[in-house]
Amino acid sequence: MGTKILISGCNGHMGKVVAQELENRKNAQVVAGIDLTSAPCKFPVYSNPINVAEKVDVIIDFSNPAALSSLLTYAKAQKIPVVFCTTGYSEEQEKEIKKASEEIPIFRSGNMSIGINLLIELAKKAAKILGTDFDVEIIEKHHNQKLDAPSGTALMIADGISSVRDETHYVFDRHSQRKKREKSEIGISSIRGGTIIGEHEVMFAGHHEVITLTHSAQSREIFAIGAINAACFLAGKPAGFYQMSDLLKEGGQF
Repeated sequence: MGTKILISGCNGHMGKVVAQELENRKNAQVVAGIDLTSAPCKFPVYSNPINVAEKVDVIIDFSNPAALSSLLTYAKAQKIPVVFCTTGYSEEQEKEIKKASEEIPIFRSGNMSIGINLLIELAKKAAKILGTDFDVEIIEKHHNQKLDAPSGTALMIADGISSVRDETHYVFDRHSQRKKREKSEIGISSIRGGTIIGEHEVMFAGHHEVITLTHSAQSREIFAIGAINAACFLAGKPAGFYQMSDLLKEGGQF
């Protein structure tokens, strides 16, 4: 029967995509869901995780930051690993997630696409080689319904680059100040419009040459597949904080 998965936010767009993808998987299955919105499902759906009766191996969370506290309380009480795919968490909530990893296995990524995480690794390598002679700009584009800006993925890319460069700082808005660009800047720009699923571009602009790395998500299925692979990877792991880089080390596919 494979890994038994509980989908938090099962009636949301991504929750539905995850459930659909699980119908085609032989090594994993959805056994229950959590959502405040009622809708017909092929599995039991609960409004509160504390009421879940089914045996669960891993939780995949594509819900809302407001659901974090109750979900962590349930997961820690039942010792269930969690794959957190939700974006828009506050700094305090991120700390809460990291703290929970001392008790249960936690997988955290702002983007579940294997491709985007490979892009981050390539951007880190480029930044390390090019150094401060090249200015770095990150441009992200998403649909007009996305609430947070910049995207969690754009910040993941910036954090990756920052980890291999000295004295970096992020700049989100230049219109309010008149001054030349500093070498330590990583510019991050957000575009919202239409039904764009997700596009990210990393630009390294040097003297008479520009290098760009781009990733375009053409379907939300890539995020669902990544989340399911992460869940299968996380099942049976000891308590700890796991990221996409850990999954990539084991091949990325489960």
